[in-house]
This record gives sequence, C-alpha cells and structure tokens, in this order.
Amino acid sequence: MTEVLLIVGLLVAVFVGYNIGGATTGPAFGPAVGANVITKLMAAALMAIFFFLGAVTIGPQVVDTLGQELVHDTGIFTMRSNVAVLFFIGGALFVGNYAGVPASTSMTAVGAIAALGLATGELNLSVLGEIVVWWIVAPIIGFWVAGVIGRYFYPQINAWIAIDSTDTDGPPMVSVDRSGIAPRLQFRADGDRREAVGALVVIGIGCLMGFSSGTSNIANAIAPIYGTGDVDMLPLILIGSAAVAIGCFTIARRTLDTLGNDITNLPLTAAIVVAVISSVIVIGLSWIGIPASFVVIATMSIIGLGWGRATRTTTLSEAARGEETPVSVGALTAEEEGERSPKIGEEEPEDIPKASDLFDPSTTARVILMQNIVPMLSTVGAFLTFQFVPIFGV
Repeated sequence: MTEVLLIVGLLVAVFVGYNIGGATTGPAFGPAVGANVITKLMAAALMAIFFFLGAVTIGPQVVDTLGQELVHDTGIFTMRSNVAVLFFIGGALFVGNYAGVPASTSMTAVGAIAALGLATGELNLSVLGEIVVWWIVAPIIGFWVAGVIGRYFYPQINAWIAIDSTDTDGPPMVSVDRSGIAPRLQFRADGDRREAVGALVVIGIGCLMGFSSGTSNIANAIAPIYGTGDVDMLPLILIGSAAVAIGCFTIARRTLDTLGNDITNLPLTAAIVVAVISSVIVIGLSWIGIPASFVVIATMSIIGLGWGRATRTTTLSEAARGEETPVSVGALTAEEEGERSPKIGEEEPEDIPKASDLFDPSTTARVILMQNIVPMLSTVGAFLTFQFVPIFGV
C-alpha cells in the first residue's frame, strides 16, 4: 500500500511540476516572445534547461525549508497527506493556467503545506512568519530599486535598447539553424548588429528568470515527498524538472500569450529592467531558503519603474517646494526603445501617457483576481480537507 501511495504521490508531484512549467514560462519569456525575438518552442526549451540548473544548484535550500522546517514534525508528511497537499497545489495552479494567468506558485505551495501544519497543530509559526515578512519586504525592495532606476538610469538603458517590438508578423529575430552538423543560432537577415545584441540580452534575461524560477519553484513540487524521507533530493529534482519541461512545451502557450501580448504593452526596456530586478531578488531569497513570489515582486517593480520614470518631470528642488508630480505607470510608454528621454525637469507632465495606455484593464483585472484566488483555493481547500476528512488525518 505504501508503494502504491508513493507512486500516486510522485504522479501528483509530476502534475504540480507540469503546472509550474505552465505558470512560470510566461513571466520569464513572455516579453521575448511578444517582441518576436524567439518562438514559443525556443522559449520552452530555454526555460526547461535553466529551470533545471536553478533547481539543482540553489533549489535544495528552499526544498529544505518547505519539506523540513515549515512544520515541527515531518511525520505529518505521510504519503496520504502528500497526495492531498500536492493535489491542491497542482489543482489550484491548473485553474490559473487554464485561465491563462501565471499565479504565484510559491504562495500556492506554502499555503497548502501551512494548511496541513495548521490542521495538525505542527505548523512552525516562526518559519512561516519569516517567509511572510520576506513576501512583504521583497516587493517593497523591488519597488524602490525600480523607482531609482526609472528616475535616474532608465533613459540611458532605453536609449541603448533597439529592438522593434512591433514587428510580430515576420520571422523571429533569433532562430536555430539545423542545416549543419550541429545546430547554431541565426539572426534575422534584416536585423543589424545592435538589434542582435539587444535580442541576446533579452534572451539572456529570460534565461536568468528561468534559473531564478528553478531555485524557488522546484520545492513547490517535491518538498512534501522529500519531507517523508522516502526519496532522495536529486531524483526528486530530476523528476520535478522533467515535469516542468513538459508544462513548458504544452500549457505554457496560454501564459506566454497573456504575458507577451494581452495584459500589457510594457516596453521591452521596462520588461528587461523588471526581469533583472525580480530575478536577482528571487535568487537571493532562494539562497537563504525563502520561497519567493516572482509575480508579486515583478508587479511592484513595474509600478516602481513607472513611478520613477514619471517623476522625471520634476526636479528635487521643485519637489521640495511642494510642486505636485503627476505619476503614472504609463510613463514607461513615453518613448520608444532607442529613443533618449529629456533631462529631469525638462519634460512636461502632459507628455506622460495614462496607465490605461500601458495595461489592458479587463485582462489586468482578470490577472489580479486569479492571482489571489489560486493561492486561496490551495490553502482553504487543503485546510478543510485535513481538518474534516478523516481519511487524510495524520
């Protein structure tokens, strides 16, 4: 019976990994796909590779936190309870993926595991408190770092980026040439050297995001099973990463469309800045064993970047005199990639577009709604199951 439950647990873990692949590929490579830099197929392949690298290097720290430290007694991770925990994690993420919304996999997983600990009286409140504190602090850090970059460095970065993100009808800027003995990258014939360098930067940032996702999200698929002590860490990482790869090549197409085309007209420059800030924060938190929500950090970074860019209409001396600065996230669309911005204080507030010019209101509302509903489904469903369904009692 134990072996049967172990097999079932592994299958459910694969289901969770599959949905993680679907939920995380969009945030990582949505900008590159939306700008027609690479195809969805190449995005899936790169995501699978770099997710695994992050999972096998830094990921074990987060696995230890969720599988060993979040609860006082790891004996509650029975195979029966693991199947339920992983079912609620995977089921909730599947709801988000089906809706084309990349939900927070870390919040969804922590919620389900914490629900098990709460229902059994084994929840380690100090560890949960540390995780929640970082969930609050990390987006604030992202906001302020992005704000400083938006005010003082965004124009220089934007002037350097020169990729036409509107040319989505032709072939992708970067593709793989398989005509030779070994495959190699090739660039679109009408692209110049500057565009080629910019394309490589965009792809590199996506790979960094894939790596950061692996460091944090591998634990969401395998931590409950690792907590039982029945399976070693490395085989679980291999299984989880393979499942993520399947999700990257299949259901991720929905979130790639949402993040690359539907939700926002976020300029490529802004997408690069947000990706770097969010990825570095996530990797840093994973290094200390904290499962981080990339989606929330990235959202606050976008807001901070837009706020910083909008404040360029006012100098510090003018602000000290009490002059009001109209602030809008839409400021990020004030110029095209490769175009220089006016110096601080030289731009007129009416030159700053409204936020509605950047975000599609209906799609944005759907994303925000689902990003809150998905973790809630996982947490509440798991708690009610462990509290009131005897078969899953531990």
